[in-house]
Amino acid sequence: MSFTLTRRAALAGLALCLTAAPAMADTYPSKNIRFVVPFAAGSATDTLARVLGQSVSAQLGQTVVVENVPGANGQIAATQVARAAPDGYTVLITSNSTHASNQALVKKLSYDHVKDFAPITRLGGITLALVVNPSVPANTTQELIAYAKANPGKLSFGAGSTSSRLAVEMLKSSTGVDILYVPYKSNPQAVTDLLGGQVQLMFADISTTLPSARAGKLKALGVSSAERSPLAKDLPTMREAGIKDYELTAWFAAFAPAKTPKDVIDKLNAAMVKAMGDKSVQDTLVGAGIEPSSSTPAELASFVDSETKKWAEITKAAGIEPE
Repeated sequence: MSFTLTRRAALAGLALCLTAAPAMADTYPSKNIRFVVPFAAGSATDTLARVLGQSVSAQLGQTVVVENVPGANGQIAATQVARAAPDGYTVLITSNSTHASNQALVKKLSYDHVKDFAPITRLGGITLALVVNPSVPANTTQELIAYAKANPGKLSFGAGSTSSRLAVEMLKSSTGVDILYVPYKSNPQAVTDLLGGQVQLMFADISTTLPSARAGKLKALGVSSAERSPLAKDLPTMREAGIKDYELTAWFAAFAPAKTPKDVIDKLNAAMVKAMGDKSVQDTLVGAGIEPSSSTPAELASFVDSETKKWAEITKAAGIEPE
C-alpha cells in the first residue's frame, strides 16, 4: 500500500473513532451498574444505596446491583472503585468516612479521595444517636458521663465508621472520660455486640440504633446534631446535656472512578438528582433517618474539600493521632 493510501486509511479510521465515540456514549448504560457500598447490609449507607438503586434502575433501564464491601472504615471499597474501569458501571455510594474523615485518621490511605474519583452528587445527611446497653446505670447523657468518670476504662464503645468513632471521641475529649474504643467493620455488627453487652455504648445513625431503642433493647440518650432531630424529637442534643459546641452529623455522596466520561457522569447525576427529588424516595429515606439532598458534581467537589478540613479539625480537637 502506498504512503498516500496508508495515510487516507489512518484518517478514515480516526474519523470513524471520532464519530463512534458519541454513539457509544449514547448507549450508556448497556449493562448492569454496580453500586459499591463500604459498609454492611443494614447500615444507613446500604439502605440509601438500595433505595437509590431502584430509582436509577427504573430511569436508565438497567439493573443496579448493590455490593457491600465493608472493612477498614471504607478503605477496601473505596480502593476497589478507584481501580475500576472508568466507564460508569462501578459507582461508590459512600459517606464522609471515605471522603473526609479517613484523611485525618489514617496516615497512608490506599486511595486518593480527590485524584482517584469523579464526583457525581451529594445524597443526604444523617444524625447519630447515642445509645447504651440496658446494663449501664445511666438514663441520660449526664448520668453516663458521671458513671464513666467514676469508672475509668470500664466502659467500651463500638464503631464501624469514622463518624461513629469520632462522635464518641468528641464526647471523651469534651468531658474527660476514659472509654475504650472497639473497632468494627460496620455499625450493624457493633449494634449486635452492643445488644449482647460485649460493648456498652455507641453513636450510630438513627436508622441503625433507634429500632432497638424503641423496642426497649437499648437506651437512647441523645443525638449528635446541634438541633433535635425531627425523627427523634424526644432525644436531647449533646449541647442540651451540657457539652458546649458539640455537633457532628454524617453525610452521603456518590463517586465514580476518575476519568469517567463527563457525559456518563452527567447521566448518573441527572438520574440520582431526580431520584432524590422523588417524594416516594424521600419518604422512604426520611423514614430510615436519612435527610435526602443532591448537588452538581462541582458542588460535591467543593463540599468534599471543606468537609475534609472540617473533619481534620474535629480529629485534632479530639486528640486523635493518625494510625
